[in-house]
Amino acid sequence: MSGKPANTDAPDLQSQEANWRARYDREIGQDRTVINRSGIEVRPLYTPLDWSENRYGQDLGMPGEPPYTRGIYNTMHRGRTWTQRQLIGLGTPEDYNERVRMLLSQGASAISLLPCNSGFRGIDCDESPIPLLGTCGTVINTVDHMDAALDGVEIDKISTAMNDPTPFTLFAFLLGVAKRRGIPFDKITGTANQSDYISHYVANHMFYRLSQPGARRVFVDHVKFCRENVPNWNPVSVVGQHMQQAGATPAETMGLTLSTAIQYAEDCINAGMDPDNILPRFTYFFDISISFFEEVAKFRAGRRIWARITKERFGAKDPRSWRFKFHGQTSGVDLTQQQPLNNIARVTAQAIAGIFGGLQSMHTDGFDEALACPTEASARIAVATQNILREEAHLCDVIDPLGGSYYVEALTNEMEEKILEVMEVIENAGGMYAAVDQGIVQRMIGKSAFKYQNRIETGAEKVVGVNCYQAEDETQEVETYRPKRAAMEAQVAAFKEFKASRDQDVVRKALDSLARAANGSENVYEQVVDSALNGVTHGEIIACLRGELGFGHPQMVA
Repeated sequence: MSGKPANTDAPDLQSQEANWRARYDREIGQDRTVINRSGIEVRPLYTPLDWSENRYGQDLGMPGEPPYTRGIYNTMHRGRTWTQRQLIGLGTPEDYNERVRMLLSQGASAISLLPCNSGFRGIDCDESPIPLLGTCGTVINTVDHMDAALDGVEIDKISTAMNDPTPFTLFAFLLGVAKRRGIPFDKITGTANQSDYISHYVANHMFYRLSQPGARRVFVDHVKFCRENVPNWNPVSVVGQHMQQAGATPAETMGLTLSTAIQYAEDCINAGMDPDNILPRFTYFFDISISFFEEVAKFRAGRRIWARITKERFGAKDPRSWRFKFHGQTSGVDLTQQQPLNNIARVTAQAIAGIFGGLQSMHTDGFDEALACPTEASARIAVATQNILREEAHLCDVIDPLGGSYYVEALTNEMEEKILEVMEVIENAGGMYAAVDQGIVQRMIGKSAFKYQNRIETGAEKVVGVNCYQAEDETQEVETYRPKRAAMEAQVAAFKEFKASRDQDVVRKALDSLARAANGSENVYEQVVDSALNGVTHGEIIACLRGELGFGHPQMVA
């Protein structure tokens, strides 16, 4: 016993809150209504009347245990911090290699490769105007290019992420490099970071290369190939980032992302794959907006829902299948061209939200990404931001430090309700594939995008330097990156020479086999890899599959 007498005269909590509310109303006068991006009203105060520790077992539990609200691993960041996986894409393969070596020396612990926009469009570098090449990504069209980009990088010891839409040619080139170096495929770890073709169809049209049915076919074959041949690779990355950057609210983003994951799981299971063989390799990729507490609640609620889905809907018995593993990228949409140095503060706030939300890996944007491809200086700051938060701010000392906050727990529960409402809409439409075909998802995102933009234009949503606190010199002078034209001209010339010097019979036979697989029952992705190993280029592989499976034409919805 404490020896301290109980205060039997203390008023009950409801009376205390009523008394406070009366004083608050008198002092504040006309209060403003605060609505977060997901449409949830945010009250000025939260108490045990909003969330009580009596709900601890139901809502929280322990880290590494159901319902996983507090994290998917027992030790979380106290035991192992998130992977610092900086996205890089610029210039020639040699330019990429120079940047990746620098970032690894500065503390990055994994790598991520972003191809040139010409690559996203499905063409080779000799089919694009030279001034456009390498401005937003790296020119990678062959195994040779990938080998140069990863020169000196121990791909059997470091995790790689390929931002590589279907049919995943970058990953095929990576396997080609592994074969050259005598590295067994089971030593390759990382993620097919852009395997989510549905998100491309809905919200990232430049990434969309094949028809919807064709993309579905290649996706399932890719998963099967990886599970059989590259067991430590994550072939599924469900990308909520595209939905949110296109305008979906955080709650809509999570609901649509989980609905997409359900679709992919069902497609793989229907193809004969075991849930406990594929679900442990499902990963997620999310935008982290500057709506701090909303993002934290989004991730905590998503973890909880996915654990239930995998157990109750798919019957997964392996605890690894229940884990909601996600990569977070600070939101480029929130960055501004006006007063760009302010973006350092925005990125820092977003990064903290991701850390407190329990992410497994993170990319922090350069402050100049609203202007151009990040310079080396801004990339260093982006990596240092993560180092400072981990080492100096001690954000890894406590697991789920916001857990138990009346506000955070109440908001997590409200976010879960909103997310489930979105998922119900998709379920009633027949699943994510059908909902996208009907334009339901596109209309939902468009409506939210219009609503949020209107809030900015009317000043209801404040953006420093854009609609408030403007400065006379709104665009501070910052250095921007452009690839060297002479180096890019040499890159294209060498590529043309490579194409001309190949054994054309070998190339033709590889493409014939790829076309035959697309029209038959063979694994299409196995033939993609075989084509890459036989010198077929990125653009040639995609042109062949477009001819057999159809060109991707995303639906425009009014």
